[in-house]
Amino acid sequence: MKSYIVRKYQSSDYALWNEFVANAKNATFLFHRDFMEYHSDRFEDFSLLVFDEKNKLKAILPANTDGKIVYSHQGLTYGGLVLQQNTKLQEVIGMMKMVLRFLHDQQIVSQHLKQLPSIYSEFPSEEMEQLCFLLKAQLVRRDALAVIDLSHKMDISRVRKRGIERGQKLELVIKEVSDFEEFWSKMLVPNLQERYEAKPVHSLAEITHLKSKFPENIRQFNVYFENEIIGGVTLFVTKNVLHPQYISGNKKFNTKYGGLDFLYHYIMTTVATSQRYFNFGSSSENNGLQLNTSLHYWKESFGGRTVVQNYYEIETKNYTLLDTVLL
Repeated sequence: MKSYIVRKYQSSDYALWNEFVANAKNATFLFHRDFMEYHSDRFEDFSLLVFDEKNKLKAILPANTDGKIVYSHQGLTYGGLVLQQNTKLQEVIGMMKMVLRFLHDQQIVSQHLKQLPSIYSEFPSEEMEQLCFLLKAQLVRRDALAVIDLSHKMDISRVRKRGIERGQKLELVIKEVSDFEEFWSKMLVPNLQERYEAKPVHSLAEITHLKSKFPENIRQFNVYFENEIIGGVTLFVTKNVLHPQYISGNKKFNTKYGGLDFLYHYIMTTVATSQRYFNFGSSSENNGLQLNTSLHYWKESFGGRTVVQNYYEIETKNYTLLDTVLL
């Protein structure tokens, strides 16, 4: 088994880290340090870099720590070991052994892994699923995502088609805007407060800052009826996937105007010029143990089908289990 060197991320690694992310097979802009660090005050970073014997960077792990546990960064939707396109499984086994050994030496008892859903990878990249089996990791959560494969003709239900037709008949107007203030102040913030007594994960200042850093990856589309905003969506755009990070509208947005159906149909047929998947996101609740059936049914009525996202807990002492894997 090859030898690898593992160490914590330092600010001097900024350019090296981001260059690796740009060329990795299973990374998105969320792993860029500019995205990871916008909320650095909320998390104690414990990201790792893995080098081979020639001091060449072979893998990175976006992570934070809380006590004696290291997490796939809790400020990100997904995580895991980020790899190059040409990385072989045998190498990943060796690298993961050294990562866990490093964590164990740092008095970390477990690593909580939040897997990257397969649709985000540019190439097949399920090495960590195999590693979790070998390491006797505990599957602690599994979320059901609803995903549309845009390379195939969408099987849209009659109900969704009627919503689209209603929006067309009312001549709803969709505009891409660079300013989030109208959507945040008139739709998103008041609706979340009224319905859930909650706030968006990103403040207006934060999403504006992130937009300035990732103008092609974060896009805002608002819907208007007679020049008044009635709803909108904030998209996170990666090479393979369009994902609505935020969606909100007034009370008549969907029931009267067909706004949500009309908006999503527009995104899928007009905005998705190179992406293969539209990811509605999770319909799971209670840590994955329950399914919001009405929500998932709505997504399926647009043509969405289930992709899962796995969450594992790995005991760091189990790195020794990898000693006998390679024949």
